[in-house]
Amino acid sequence: MNPYFPHDTYDTPPDTPRRLLDRLALGSRLYLHGHFIWEIIKARWFVAQGKYDRAAWAETAYAIFKMTEGSGGRFHIRGLDNIRALTEPVVFVSNHMSSLEGNIFGCLLPQPQDINFVVKASLLRYPVFGPMLRAREPIAVGRANPREDLQKVLVEGTQKLQNGRSILLFPQHTRMTTFSPAEFNSLGIKLAKRAGVPVVPIAVKTNFLINGRYLRDFGPLDRSQPIHLTFGRPFQVENSKQAHHQVLEFIQHHLDQWQGP
Repeated sequence: MNPYFPHDTYDTPPDTPRRLLDRLALGSRLYLHGHFIWEIIKARWFVAQGKYDRAAWAETAYAIFKMTEGSGGRFHIRGLDNIRALTEPVVFVSNHMSSLEGNIFGCLLPQPQDINFVVKASLLRYPVFGPMLRAREPIAVGRANPREDLQKVLVEGTQKLQNGRSILLFPQHTRMTTFSPAEFNSLGIKLAKRAGVPVVPIAVKTNFLINGRYLRDFGPLDRSQPIHLTFGRPFQVENSKQAHHQVLEFIQHHLDQWQGP
């Protein structure tokens, strides 16, 4: 069940106005990032109160979603029915283009099911949203020792999946505006097979928000770029190599489709 998106698809209405403060910011990024910081401050207050649960996370994500629309972002979302009816935990596997997808997944993924991210350990030390990330009990990896990271994700991820929590992974080493299958590891597939749960592939195109040169989370906006997200159907992993190829094909197909001729 999803109280914010009751249908299989969602498209930002074409007549959605930009917020007054965004227009007064003269086309800059100031309104979106300023409002984002305000939402994170509110979320940190809930964290301090011990009240930052699944519903609170969804509210923060939806506020960021709406202010993105108010900053000229135009969403085109497909496949919500594929995840709405989930009755068991799954491994969500997505490409990673900007910080936007991570900030809005909370209101798009099924509720009230709890979901844990696999994140870089360094993100938990961020003064802005580190405490909020920690409150969601992520699986933190250091990225210095791939073997240790693999074992940590497999062990902790399997435990969380067995306890009814889904896992969301971005298997790329970093955010990339172009999709490189060689940079997309099969960790999500390995985890799903070990835990015996389905995989849900996700394709995103979120270069509306450009990665910043110095502060990657606070880059400029390209309002000419529509925002696309598509959720695939859950499938069981029988052959790891074939399953990994299936995820790669799903993401590449949609990116090619959104790119156009």
